[in-house]
Amino acid sequence: MGRAELVGGNMSTQDPSELWERSDGGEELLQDLGWYHGNLSRHAAEALLLSNGRDGSYLLRDSNEQTGLYSLSVRAKDSVKHFHVEYTGYSFKFGFNEYSTLKDFVKHFANQPLIGSETGTLIVLKHPYPRKVEEPSIYESVRVHTAMQTGRTENDLVPTAPSLGTKEGYLTKQGGLVKSPEPIRILDLTECSAVQFDYSQERVNCFCLVFPFRTFYLCAKTGVEADEWIKILRWKLVSYKSHRMSSLDREHVDDFGEL
Repeated sequence: MGRAELVGGNMSTQDPSELWERSDGGEELLQDLGWYHGNLSRHAAEALLLSNGRDGSYLLRDSNEQTGLYSLSVRAKDSVKHFHVEYTGYSFKFGFNEYSTLKDFVKHFANQPLIGSETGTLIVLKHPYPRKVEEPSIYESVRVHTAMQTGRTENDLVPTAPSLGTKEGYLTKQGGLVKSPEPIRILDLTECSAVQFDYSQERVNCFCLVFPFRTFYLCAKTGVEADEWIKILRWKLVSYKSHRMSSLDREHVDDFGEL
């Protein structure tokens, strides 16, 4: 997610959402901003924009990370990008720009809708996605509700879902032509030291995975797809590193206790 720079200064204890009410012409509630979605989660924002939005659709929501931080979620073709909007204590920052009122912030999106991400992707803000959308009635009436002898109890009804930190798809790897219906290698990401864009290849949209024994060069179909792969892989590497550090800390405590 793109992060705005934080301006130095003391953080106010005032509710950040109240500060959005200030404007040159009087109070202007954040809740009155039709494309502000409150505490909508990142996952729900992506589902909304991908299923019902268009290229360039965007919405503003509370960030899941900390109080005073908002997220601008923008659909860029077949993916969704997220950018931080940060409250500094007396104003709001988005990218390198700073706004003292909600009116000025909204005016920015009307007059300067082009965003350039840190990976060089250009996104045009075209369609603010409304908080209230008319939905058809698609509910059905229950005709039969009977018991089945499954042997399960309420304790077995544990909510589960695949991890959001997963991604699958096809990439082109540099190397010789191998005609095999089965994978010839599985890369262990716990051994990977870095993931980064690569501009040394003749192909575009390439990135590399650095291992102690070899560097693998991979190419995606689009720059957006390559960006998604890089971000999810980097997230995985950070997760593995944090897990290893936690394990080492526990081992250190155990060893100290044995003394």
